[in-house]
Amino acid sequence: MTDPVEAPEDELESLRARTRELESRLLETEEAARTKLVRAELKTHAVRAGMIDLDGLKLVDIDELHLTANGEVDGAASLMAALRKRKPWLFGDVSSSSAASPPPSAPLKKKLATEMTTEEWRAARTDILRHR
Repeated sequence: MTDPVEAPEDELESLRARTRELESRLLETEEAARTKLVRAELKTHAVRAGMIDLDGLKLVDIDELHLTANGEVDGAASLMAALRKRKPWLFGDVSSSSAASPPPSAPLKKKLATEMTTEEWRAARTDILRHR
């Protein structure tokens, strides 16, 4: 590559045009990434707020939302609370981020044969013999 000072004018203009194009593409890419991040954060808050159908997020104008330094949507929880007030049919019960139920607090204790009545013992014995 030649020294920019000695480069012909048409080559300099070509490089300037390429620079403008790349800067424009960079801005578009940054905006697309920001939009995807905002949508993902909103989906997380919507699920936590109990939103039944995430298509309800289309009612939110994401251009007005701002990201914090941590990459979270500023005021997302209050936004979901306001949306829940205005459009309650979009929401069900509030849930955590996990759909799994917690394990029982104590393991189930099996009844010993010595603790069973005669009828319970016979039913348990019959059940065991059937499954052999």
